[in-house]
Amino acid sequence: MVDLLKRFEKLTTAHVADACLRAGMPVRTVSLVPVTSGRVAGRVLPARHVGSVDIFLEAFETAEPGDVLVVDNGARRDEACVGDLVALEAQAAGVAGLVVWGLHRDTVDIQAIGLPVYSLGAMPTGPLRLDPLPDNALESATIGEWTVTSADVVLGDEDGVIFIPADRVDQLLDLAESIQATERKQADLIRSGTSLRQQVGFAAYLAARRERPSLTFREHLRGVGGAIEE
Repeated sequence: MVDLLKRFEKLTTAHVADACLRAGMPVRTVSLVPVTSGRVAGRVLPARHVGSVDIFLEAFETAEPGDVLVVDNGARRDEACVGDLVALEAQAAGVAGLVVWGLHRDTVDIQAIGLPVYSLGAMPTGPLRLDPLPDNALESATIGEWTVTSADVVLGDEDGVIFIPADRVDQLLDLAESIQATERKQADLIRSGTSLRQQVGFAAYLAARRERPSLTFREHLRGVGGAIEE
């Protein structure tokens, strides 16, 4: 997945989200905070946390270099489920980063390790419970409203993370790059004195909408090659 990370470094999760929308696919994003600087891109290595670190150690047994551990802790706010030792062990196993649907701890130590980690936030308390381990705890992870597996790829940056099907990565990144190129041209024109309203023919859109109230701005943008909303 080295090439994937190298290609993603030139994009953002926002570009990929817009690419999913344009491709008619679900936009599987969640808002998570990066604990360390740096982006992450790799195959999903799912793990459903039930209160013990051994589920992560078991996941690392089958990890491939560049995988990203995606931890499902049900968005719990009463415990941290990963810390510095998990981050260190992940790094030693060749895992490229951690995405945690829950909380982390040991923030300073994790930042010193340097492995990309994304979570809902931090708290000092670790797990205080031990629930039964489901048979499929390493087959999938539910993050927000999305359930992901090793057939998915996760991309993360300062805006959060997005999950995309591994078999459609090239198509979506091609679209994302096209959207990015259009937006850069639009930004350059704004800086040089041509407003975004001028670029997208906004006055013409308003006039056309008066004639056809059902006309949406997205329809108009497709006609003029804009890339503001998708």
